[in-house]
Amino acid sequence: MARIGAVEAGGTKMVLAIGDEAGHVTEREEIPTTTPDDCVAEMVEWFRTRDVDALGIGAFGPTAVNPSDPRFGQILETPKTAWKYYDLRGAFVRGLNVPVGYDTDVNVACLGEVVFGSAKGLSNVVYVTIGTGIGAGVMVEGNLLHGMLHAEAGHIIVPRVPGDDATCVCPYHDCCFEGMAAGPAIEHRWGKKGYELADRDEVWELESTYLAEGVSTYVLCYSPQKIVLGGGVMKQEQLFPLVRQKTLKMLNGYLVTPELQDIDNYIVPAGCGGDQGILGSLELGRRALAAK
Repeated sequence: MARIGAVEAGGTKMVLAIGDEAGHVTEREEIPTTTPDDCVAEMVEWFRTRDVDALGIGAFGPTAVNPSDPRFGQILETPKTAWKYYDLRGAFVRGLNVPVGYDTDVNVACLGEVVFGSAKGLSNVVYVTIGTGIGAGVMVEGNLLHGMLHAEAGHIIVPRVPGDDATCVCPYHDCCFEGMAAGPAIEHRWGKKGYELADRDEVWELESTYLAEGVSTYVLCYSPQKIVLGGGVMKQEQLFPLVRQKTLKMLNGYLVTPELQDIDNYIVPAGCGGDQGILGSLELGRRALAAK
């Protein structure tokens, strides 16, 4: 069985793993995300010494994910200035000389959930991570959504909840999903991190309203068969029934489908034990090897 490498390239850490085509992870390592000069050579060497047959990378964005784009595999505009226009995929292609699959971190997490997790076997799925930021990976008819770039659905504009006078923490928008509902928005609004507010019902009542605004928009725009919610904020499991109820209320009966009638199995927690990004990257590497 082929040895597949996986990279979950995040804004604060890089998770490296070795696994097989069936999604069995046999080795794992984490290193801080510093600069390309400081960490990429180390990562390439880690995989080189483990003799991988292929590699899959899920990268923070914005990044070029369309293979026909001459910038394919590059990090694009980013506040991490050292990474701006860095050819991340190319560094691994040159260093390892193996097939390298490449997509966004949330798209590969969506792929992981479709192949191994809560959305197994489905072809139209939205995976949303709500943590330090909000990102959405989208699969449509079995293909991860790219388009002109890739979905940045964490930055959809949401209506401000009446009575909420907290400023949006997104530097680009006055009232976007990420800026109003990600972990830093919770801390900015309430003065504490989410896990310190677990027993404050008013916190999660407000948070669930913003989450339902985002989720109901995804239902209308992408028509997914399932929506998977992951990330640190969703460890507050009391959010799930609130988000389900409010999503149905916002849709107001406009859509009538078997999926929405079974809402508890439509808006669901992530099912890969936190490994959806790594497992999706393994699958991306497997597909790159198969394509070769």
